[in-house]
Amino acid sequence: MSKEERFAFLTEWYDSTAALQRRYQLMYYPKDGSVEMFDVKNQRTFLRRTVYDDIQQDDLFLGNRVTVFSRQLHLIEYADQYTANKLGIKKERTLAILKPDVVTKIGDFLELIYSSNLIVTKAKMSCLTCNQAADFYAEHQSKPFFNNLVQYVSSGPLVAMELMGTDAVSAWRRLLGPTDSPTRRESPQNVRSQMGAEGIKNVGHGSDSLAAAARELEFFFPSTVGLGPGNTARCTDCTCCIIKPHAMSEGLAGKILNSISKAGFEITALQMFHVERANAEEFLEVYKGVVTEYSCMVSELCSGPCMVLEIHGNDVPKRFREFCGPADPEIARHLYPTTLRALYGKTKVRNAVHCTDLPEDGVLEVKYFFTILDG
Repeated sequence: MSKEERFAFLTEWYDSTAALQRRYQLMYYPKDGSVEMFDVKNQRTFLRRTVYDDIQQDDLFLGNRVTVFSRQLHLIEYADQYTANKLGIKKERTLAILKPDVVTKIGDFLELIYSSNLIVTKAKMSCLTCNQAADFYAEHQSKPFFNNLVQYVSSGPLVAMELMGTDAVSAWRRLLGPTDSPTRRESPQNVRSQMGAEGIKNVGHGSDSLAAAARELEFFFPSTVGLGPGNTARCTDCTCCIIKPHAMSEGLAGKILNSISKAGFEITALQMFHVERANAEEFLEVYKGVVTEYSCMVSELCSGPCMVLEIHGNDVPKRFREFCGPADPEIARHLYPTTLRALYGKTKVRNAVHCTDLPEDGVLEVKYFFTILDG
């Protein structure tokens, strides 16, 4: 009889009550979607094998965070060679940049990325200074287009993303297409051909090797907090939108962003966050004792990566809240079928998006993410 397949990871969980970093071995059984946890320090079973639908095999990669019964576990190592060989082989990380001219089409790009079996693990809208752009493109300093490239890339907001997947470096560059126009016309099934990009305004950037990817990812997403390009939040005349973890894992981010843009709302900041439970409790504290779903809302917000948006405009908290619709997607589908929650929500907790409820809280909620958590 063949042995049942099992994947094992070494994970860390910060116990805020004891102020300790605890380590567990997490086992995942793809046959029935069950999980098991082993306490590394105390050498005993912490969680017996239990079916747990909130984790999928696609969630299991180094660096990701998964939540198991309110514990947000950081996957730091493969716990055995089989898991490393099966899940780690050919898995790569690469940097993808959407240049200023196409930032408003980020929803289309996210749909393209997910349909190509790549995962967005980090994302941030930034504005580069001329000096930062020159540093990033330093290898092209001697080329005639260098100054124009620096000016163009620093002319407005761009979106930098870390993509993860099988052969991610070549997969993203293949989606973009060749940089030069003649070659591009020979293979028209790529983004640059379809968007008619020319010269330095060629839609995006992709790392050309694993070494370049590591260097370029460190530029935009440095391991040292506080370094790297900042976010683009204005923190005035704005409201906060959070694309919830369940919607991110279901690949709905692109559709939601497209719906927001088509409705005429301006997205002036965008960033992915992994929210710690303590931060989720703090951010959602206004709902504590007010709605019965409070604890479930907290668990959802810290269950995986979310995407936070600053929506800018006049009277935008009220207008955007109406666009999101009632908290209960079933009610939304009956009364306001074109709202975000009607289109993409599942339950009152997994209702696709959070939006600022009180107009006076719009700036405060935006600042919580883009000033405090990204500080």
